[in-house]
Amino acid sequence: MFQYYFLLGVRSLRRNPALTALMVLTLAIGVAASIATLTILHVMSGDPIPNKSSRLFVPLVDNGQPENYKPGDEPNDRQMSYRDAVNLLNSKVGERRTAIFGVGLPIEPDRKDIGAFTARGLATTGDFFNMFDSPFLHGQGWSPADDKSGADVIVLSRQLAEKLYGDADPVGKRMLAGGFQYQIVGVLDTWTVVPRFHRVIGSNDGAFSEEDEMFIPFTSAIRHEMQRNGSTSCYEDVAPGYQAFLDSECTWIQSWIETRSASDRAELQSFLDSYAIEQRKLGRLKRAAPNMLYDVREWLDYMKVVGNDNKLSAWLAFGFLVLCLVNTIGLLLAKFSVRAPEVGIRRALGASRREIFTQFLIETTVVGLVGGVLGLLLAFGALALIAMQSKALTLVAHMDWVMLITTFAMAVMSAVLAGLLPTWRACQVTPAIQLKSQ
Repeated sequence: MFQYYFLLGVRSLRRNPALTALMVLTLAIGVAASIATLTILHVMSGDPIPNKSSRLFVPLVDNGQPENYKPGDEPNDRQMSYRDAVNLLNSKVGERRTAIFGVGLPIEPDRKDIGAFTARGLATTGDFFNMFDSPFLHGQGWSPADDKSGADVIVLSRQLAEKLYGDADPVGKRMLAGGFQYQIVGVLDTWTVVPRFHRVIGSNDGAFSEEDEMFIPFTSAIRHEMQRNGSTSCYEDVAPGYQAFLDSECTWIQSWIETRSASDRAELQSFLDSYAIEQRKLGRLKRAAPNMLYDVREWLDYMKVVGNDNKLSAWLAFGFLVLCLVNTIGLLLAKFSVRAPEVGIRRALGASRREIFTQFLIETTVVGLVGGVLGLLLAFGALALIAMQSKALTLVAHMDWVMLITTFAMAVMSAVLAGLLPTWRACQVTPAIQLKSQ
């Protein structure tokens, strides 16, 4: 019986084609607008590293001045000073530890057809790659010994490696970067992390920035007194010289700690509190503010990666979908009302209200399926237009299988909901009255 009613629904699309087309288009536009907005929100708020997000932590200790500070105020900054970052690196807390700051290095290629250019990247530690599950195409990251000695080694992104060396494996070769010779030890494969949780701070597009092009040891960057390519916060005057800057309370380094399991969070918090107490004995951390730990999802929330504007846009899109459904209800009422004589005859011949209800509801489902296909095409078009606006939007304006299934489910459910009232009204037809009017 379902198959019979479904075929009737398909045939009904040819009745009143203008009215049917208007229903399908109204439903499709509403679904496309809401799905396109929801897709972007879904990608932006997704878990970028689900297998580790509960055991990767950002530690924050507040080293701001105590003047005008009140308990509960926001921390001085969301980064750490060089002193705190190095102390955490040298500690034995957690399974892995890393420190990150942005660098921009002029690259002088060996190839004569490529002129000098500046590559953006990170100064970090060897633990970085295992902590964040960075995929390698060639080679590997550098060793703890390289971290300790500040060796001039470098890991390239796949894009930069192909630009400099084509498809060849460049591991073992040396390249001139920032005026120094670096030995290539690894090449990362394409690494698309959305949102890019470890680079929320210090890049132009924040959590939706492009891949970094190269990675060098943190200690090597410090040894060469490299300048920072990112945000720096200093609340007091700093004496001239690079060492004076390192000794200052300026915050410019992002720290991450990986624990063995999520249950080790309490132990990590205890360590951080003990560290702060020791530093206060040395005359630092005068605010005595709470020491904070954020796992990946908490960090993204704290940094407002998905802002209120994005959430408001999603609600407005769903409001537009509701408006489209109201219009669809009106169109279905108009379509079903002209079929009252047909319903009356079917009722007189023995059809029950339940059978009439089922038939008309399946017909609205067919409308929903057609509207879903058209809505999906419109959603793809809308996302393509959004992706053209900026490189950052290119990372989030794409649809995955979850949203693909959601699009069809939303279209069908919307059509079914819109068809409940018209279908119920169609079932209330009195056979005697309709037969007398014929």
